[in-house]
Amino acid sequence: MMTRLTGMKAISFDADGTLWDFQQVMRHSLGKVMEALEHLDPQAVAVLNIDKMIAIRNRVAEELKGKTTNLEDIRFQAFRRTLEEINRPDEKLARHLNEVYFRHRFEDTEPFEDVLPTLQTLKERYRLGLLSNGNSYPERCGFEGIFDSVVFSQVHRVEKPDPAIFRITLRELSCTEAELLHVGDSLENDVEGAHNAGIRCAWLNRNQIQNETDVVPDYEIHSLAELLDILP
Repeated sequence: MMTRLTGMKAISFDADGTLWDFQQVMRHSLGKVMEALEHLDPQAVAVLNIDKMIAIRNRVAEELKGKTTNLEDIRFQAFRRTLEEINRPDEKLARHLNEVYFRHRFEDTEPFEDVLPTLQTLKERYRLGLLSNGNSYPERCGFEGIFDSVVFSQVHRVEKPDPAIFRITLRELSCTEAELLHVGDSLENDVEGAHNAGIRCAWLNRNQIQNETDVVPDYEIHSLAELLDILP
């Protein structure tokens, strides 16, 4: 039986991996990119696959680290690099593929089953915030009207686990460190980041993996609905 957490005024949530399966929607969206490319250039599709596109994107993101935080631009640069590497350089096509990717990336995002019912219940009693290193705009992903604050690392140019981004959320939710609970699936970015900012954190461990780090969450939950057991 978990100890009830009193005195909270607000709850902030990580997005990717916490509210929805990012890997699933990313691969789905890249699959749609492959379908679009097959209509335009079947020979290009023959030498590509989703894993190769992911690897190129990760390499480009590493190269652009410190130069840009805009994830849409990083993804576009990755598509441009992908076409270059298969000897099909075409900036216009890269922009088209980027548009296809993000249309599905946002519109086809499906939250885990426990997410919307839990958020709607919590919203009746707490101010809710989204705090993400990603770029899943809630109004484009079926979460319009849920969050009182949305903080993206690409906008503020600082990423979790840096405590500075947690302090931005504190200001936007008009609460103190003792009045905010952060919820996320990453021990490093969410739990350690929150603790470095003096904020308590519930680690959402959906797959019940073993914690082999020195990071100790205040709470460990396996479903977002378990927050209702923690919070009055």
